[in-house]
Amino acid sequence: MEKLKKEETENPEAASTEQDGSQADDACAQTETVDPQTETADDNTSSAATDEQSDAATDGDSEADKVQELGQKLVEVQDRYTRLYAEFENYRRRTGAEKIELQLSGHREMAKAILPVLDDLERALAAMPDSDASKEGVKLIYDKMLSILQQKGVKPMTTIGEEFNPDLHEAVTQIPASGDMKKNQVFDEVLKGYYINDKVLRHAKVVVAI
Repeated sequence: MEKLKKEETENPEAASTEQDGSQADDACAQTETVDPQTETADDNTSSAATDEQSDAATDGDSEADKVQELGQKLVEVQDRYTRLYAEFENYRRRTGAEKIELQLSGHREMAKAILPVLDDLERALAAMPDSDASKEGVKLIYDKMLSILQQKGVKPMTTIGEEFNPDLHEAVTQIPASGDMKKNQVFDEVLKGYYINDKVLRHAKVVVAI
């Protein structure tokens, strides 16, 4: 011991060097020693990262399902809108047609009620001589009434010389065809027929050649 103390005393720098080397070896040993708590923390971090990835994948699937569900709802809403729009268009056309038909029906009934008066004016004009001063006044009344009816879509039929058509004409009598007359041709007109908006308002009563 005395010898060691003597050596340390004689060479203090060498002793210090040995101590420093010993301390360095201890530090390396401590560094190389793995702390169990550090390993547990690393494992927890890895597990947390895996859970986050799993949660992210689940969230992604959930978002895709929501998008698909919203797409299906959008298709259903569009289909419902298309059906409602088509039904509304059908209703609008139907009610429009009914309204027009109602108006035409009113015009038709009114015009049909006035036609006998127009027939009487025609007969009066045919019976009055041209020298009668009142004939011009009756002619003015007749023309005015006919003009008003034409404004409402009423117009007379042309029948004499036309081929007999049961959709337009009503045969009151028949005569044998002679001369230029052809069979099934209208020879004379007993009562004038009229259209209203290109539909038959009153059938013409005619004489037909056979």
